[in-house]
Amino acid sequence: MINKVILIGRLGMDPEIRYTASGKAVCNFSIATDEGFGDKKRTEWHNIVLWEKIAEVASKYLSKGSLIYIEGRLQTRSYEDKEGITKYRTEVVAQRMQMLSPKDSPGQVPADMPTGDEDIFTPPAAGPAGSDDDIPF
Repeated sequence: MINKVILIGRLGMDPEIRYTASGKAVCNFSIATDEGFGDKKRTEWHNIVLWEKIAEVASKYLSKGSLIYIEGRLQTRSYEDKEGITKYRTEVVAQRMQMLSPKDSPGQVPADMPTGDEDIFTPPAAGPAGSDDDIPF
């Protein structure tokens, strides 16, 4: 079985970083992808979750409008809202990220960002990425 997602899109918001009780960094943001063109153009929004080193890099170097490549897996989790209603959220848990925004453009990569074509990679975890106790929201 395969659970793999590859996206290229622009951030719709600045990344939000939090830390779990155990000190693991987790970063959330959404990206937009488009398909079609003209009157037939459709935008799809994707919720992205990054953990540990990749989360810290994203929070430091990405901003609204940044163009990025994301590779990861789909994960749907459930939670209860304030009224006790069960809600579901589907996210892309990123394992690889590459910043694609050219310098001197909206969402540009800062000058102190490492150069070259290297990407940021977090090896897949043996099990689920953290437990529900590690989710800070």
